[in-house]
Amino acid sequence: MKLEIARGLFLVGALGVASLCAAAWHEPDSNVVKSNNGLGYCPAPPSVRLKQAEMRPDQDLLLFMYSLSQGMRSSG
Repeated sequence: MKLEIARGLFLVGALGVASLCAAAWHEPDSNVVKSNNGLGYCPAPPSVRLKQAEMRPDQDLLLFMYSLSQGMRSSG
């Protein structure tokens, strides 16, 4: 088999594979998922979703953050 024929067959095969890949390519459409109250997909049960606890930092939060930042330093 001549080199030119082998190159041609390889090119035809590569173009065939590329065209099959292009035909099989599937990208989903860009959709916006909407819900009536914004809680359409929530892994928590409805009774827990309605309760919102207030989060208040305790008095030692600043000391805790300072100790974390000091512990990350290298001693060398």
